[in-house]
Amino acid sequence: MHADTTTRPGLEAGLRRVLIVLCTTEIISWGVLYYAFPVLLPTISSRTGWSLAAITAGFSASQIVAGLVGIPVGRLLDRHGPRAIMTTGSVVAVLALVALASARSLALFTAAWLLAGVAMAGIFYAPAFAALTRWYGPRRVSALTALTLVAGLASTVFAPLTAVLNTALDWRGTYLVLAGLLAVTTIPLHLWGLRLPWPAIEHETAHTPSAVARSRPFLVLVVAMSLAAFSVYAVVINLVPLLTGRGMTTSAAAVALGLGGVGQVLGRLGYARLAARTSVRTRTLVVLLVSAVVTALLGVVPGPALLLITGSVLAGVARGIFTLVQATAITDRWGSVHYGQLNGLLTAPVMLTAAVAPWAGSALAAWLGGYPAVFVVLGVIGVVAAALSTASVPR
Repeated sequence: MHADTTTRPGLEAGLRRVLIVLCTTEIISWGVLYYAFPVLLPTISSRTGWSLAAITAGFSASQIVAGLVGIPVGRLLDRHGPRAIMTTGSVVAVLALVALASARSLALFTAAWLLAGVAMAGIFYAPAFAALTRWYGPRRVSALTALTLVAGLASTVFAPLTAVLNTALDWRGTYLVLAGLLAVTTIPLHLWGLRLPWPAIEHETAHTPSAVARSRPFLVLVVAMSLAAFSVYAVVINLVPLLTGRGMTTSAAAVALGLGGVGQVLGRLGYARLAARTSVRTRTLVVLLVSAVVTALLGVVPGPALLLITGSVLAGVARGIFTLVQATAITDRWGSVHYGQLNGLLTAPVMLTAAVAPWAGSALAAWLGGYPAVFVVLGVIGVVAAALSTASVPR
């Protein structure tokens, strides 16, 4: 039981070790497998002759694979815990990065990204959230907040590091160095640091995971979170073209995007207080609604630049809180007994919409005649998600 998990002698040290290990491995995993790619993308295209769209399609496919593989991974997490899964995921990630660096055709390059997607299912947020949710029990919010705060710095650390490596080694050498970094850090850390006993659940819930997954509140939650993720992540990728279209320089727009990352950290810092003072229905509604309104305002307000930058920061705040709303969505409604399996079912469509969002935003811009209209549409989608979320809480 959770009370035992947090009071047995020596277990506090083990919990601290788990949190430190996961903070370390998440920032490295996200930095290497996710944030290095946009930095290397132009170089990969220029050196290979493959189109930017084709290369990006392989990366997007990895996100889809990660979501789909996350469903069976969630079931395994519930039964056996994260140690074997995350260690294996790290090994697969290293193999995928070596395959990326060695790929001499677009087909092999894409296949390597599909393998990377399998690895992502085993080492990204979902298994780490499941581990902290079960091990930390009632104190999970503070642990999840700490994890997402540290992992949120992955782009801050690995984007410039990747750029330096790319200048010295080119993209293939860069991926090999990053593969080595991943191998010597995350594999031993997962193997050594996640060896706490996996807590047994003594009190089963009244409903089986399959019954919960078929219930109306769960299905509504999946739709609401998927729509919200589409809106949130389309904003990230399409913010720079929106701001440059408003007259800002590319450098200034990039700074605005970076400040949105600072907003993410600020939002996550305040989540524990928000969670303590609001119900799950109110909390979800407010976060999704604020995100939607800020997104729509970015599409409507023409300037000045300072106001647009402020909007970018506020969008980052909402995005940072959204990550934690999603992480706690299952436990806030159905407890932690079947968290891994149910969160896997929730995460799969959310990752699918997040993978499609960047391309969809660009396509909408071409269809609607510009990015301001896209942001208004994304805001409307966010409002729909917020409204649906009110029906996602079981009685």
